[in-house]
Amino acid sequence: MPVLESVPKVRQASCCGLATSPVTAADAERLAPMFKALGDPVRLQMASMIAAQPELCVCEITPAFDLSSGTISHHLRTLREAGLVDCERRGTYVYYWIRPEALEALSALLTPG
Repeated sequence: MPVLESVPKVRQASCCGLATSPVTAADAERLAPMFKALGDPVRLQMASMIAAQPELCVCEITPAFDLSSGTISHHLRTLREAGLVDCERRGTYVYYWIRPEALEALSALLTPG
C-alpha cells in the first residue's frame, strides 16, 4: 500500500528484553522515539485504537477525542514519524494501520527473557 510519508523500516529488536540484557545504543536510538510518542496519553489511546483494527479512517479516530482536527493530525503525524503507524490517502479520507514490526520490536524489549 502506498503511504503519505516514507518512514524507515523498523528492524526486529536485537535485544532480548530489559530484564536479560542491556539495550544497545543502536536499539535505544531506534526505540526511544516510539516510547516517546506513546508517552502522550492521547497518542497512546490513538495507537491502541488503530492497533485494534486492520485499519482505521481518521474520520473514525477524530470523534473519540475532544480535540481540533489540527491537533488530531499532529498526534497522528507524531505516531507516523516514530514508525508506529503507516497511512494511505483514499480520496478525501486517510486510513491508518499499526506497523506490526514496530509492535514486535517494542514487545521484544519489554518481554522478560
